[in-house]
Amino acid sequence: MVSSLYVAERGVGPKTVVLLHGFGGCHDIWREVTSALAPDIRTLAYDLPGHGLSLDFPGGGPARTAARAVLADLAARGIARAHVAGHSMGGAVAALMALAEPETIASLTLLAPGGFGPEINGPLLRRCAAAADRREIRACLAAMSGPQSPPPERIVGVLAEVRRRPGQLRKLIEISAVMTKDERQGVIPREQLDTLDMPVMVVWGTDDPVLPVTQADGLPAHFHIHHVLDAGHMLVEEVPEVVAQAVRRNMARRGRRLRPTLDAAAS
Repeated sequence: MVSSLYVAERGVGPKTVVLLHGFGGCHDIWREVTSALAPDIRTLAYDLPGHGLSLDFPGGGPARTAARAVLADLAARGIARAHVAGHSMGGAVAALMALAEPETIASLTLLAPGGFGPEINGPLLRRCAAAADRREIRACLAAMSGPQSPPPERIVGVLAEVRRRPGQLRKLIEISAVMTKDERQGVIPREQLDTLDMPVMVVWGTDDPVLPVTQADGLPAHFHIHHVLDAGHMLVEEVPEVVAQAVRRNMARRGRRLRPTLDAAAS
């Protein structure tokens, strides 16, 4: 039996927002964000391949596999265009989706995205991959968050429940080893990112201990960069209201191709 890609759907409306969690997460980490976006926006929060209820998805793990899987699921649902938000590994997945099928992506909101520079805190990610009980999960979330952001107990419980599934810890350890090989991550070339014409917003915590905020430097000029002061890597859990606002703001922006017309109209 082939496992399908799991998605939690919430809200109704003419616009669809796809939500992609980071490494070791699941669809339920977006609950506070979807509460702020719904009910006038339809949200689709996925469990990425190798995670949660998509644990057994064939080939689960690599970001490119996840990008193809989500695009295929959107096509199967008859969704021609969607706004996409992704955190960390999910940000890399979102960017790869936009590069593969730019016509499908209405806007791209990237939260401390993977793949924007080689630096990565491999030891911390591998520790988090192996975290099995609530105490260690809580400690890992605290280590990845800003100093003023204690891990929400709801999220600790959600992740503990997910990791009790047979095979989940083994899969996370396997993915983390590949992601942090030689203490570096794979990088999406800047010249490829520059081809993206949809609105792109990059949100990064200034105290990110996993992926340094300096990876937001030197991005294409049409990307909108937003720094969150004193925030760490876990933006969805630390500042869900800021994340929801960023998604809404980016949905209202115009793509690069339309910008000259807008600038002329405003002058």
